[in-house]
Amino acid sequence: MTYLFLYIVGLVLIWLIYRLGWIDTFKMIISVMIPSTLIILFNIKAGRFLFKNPMIGLISSLPTSIFIYRASQPFIASLNNWIDKRRNNFEEYNEVIDTDSIPIDD
Repeated sequence: MTYLFLYIVGLVLIWLIYRLGWIDTFKMIISVMIPSTLIILFNIKAGRFLFKNPMIGLISSLPTSIFIYRASQPFIASLNNWIDKRRNNFEEYNEVIDTDSIPIDD
């Protein structure tokens, strides 16, 4: 079952890279993985309290997941902006020449 899941994830990643490109796919992966990792880490740390009473764990899992997701969005936005700035920063290159194109007929 794990191999089937990894196979499907691989196919989805290949399709996203084909449709969006490397950078946009990387930004999408970051925007999914960071909140997921934070939610999993929180549940591991808070697991001692949550597993004492399973009802509290079930009731509090959705609100805490939403809170962690919303709280991580500014960090993800700043990380995506940093990636865009690094991708669009052509001022550092000295070999780039800005030219105008003139048709041969003129």
